[in-house]
Amino acid sequence: MFFPKINVKNDPAKHWHRPDRHFFANGACQVLAFAFLERYPDLGFHARWIKPTAGFTGNHIYVTDGINAFDYHGLTTEQRLLAFGFKRGRRFFPGWDASLVDLPADILVSEQRSRQIEGLWLREPKQFLHDALPRARNFLDRFGDIKRRLK
Repeated sequence: MFFPKINVKNDPAKHWHRPDRHFFANGACQVLAFAFLERYPDLGFHARWIKPTAGFTGNHIYVTDGINAFDYHGLTTEQRLLAFGFKRGRRFFPGWDASLVDLPADILVSEQRSRQIEGLWLREPKQFLHDALPRARNFLDRFGDIKRRLK
């Protein structure tokens, strides 16, 4: 999860023109998660949502196999990703807490399906200034072959 200094999510041009890590950390994490699952369907990963407790902000979606995790930072352990995310959330918002919700892959690219889950409302890849899925695939390329680096 990433908390930008200014609100860029509501300005399609500003949001699109942010660096990739910022783009996929703040508003397009679901598209990156989908691209990962699309590329590595046989690794046993699934999408997981960090759902903030009511009254708080700081949603984030990443993929995990229960040990390893991947998001805009790259490959790490799920334990490390969650420790970092919760620490960051609490630094910005005292009392911040969240639950973990597993999500089916198709929800990540469907606004309509995502809205069927309480508290979730995701943009589809084509709802950004440009289609975010090719950008996610290109960003994923930077991490090389993930299969070799799994723990």
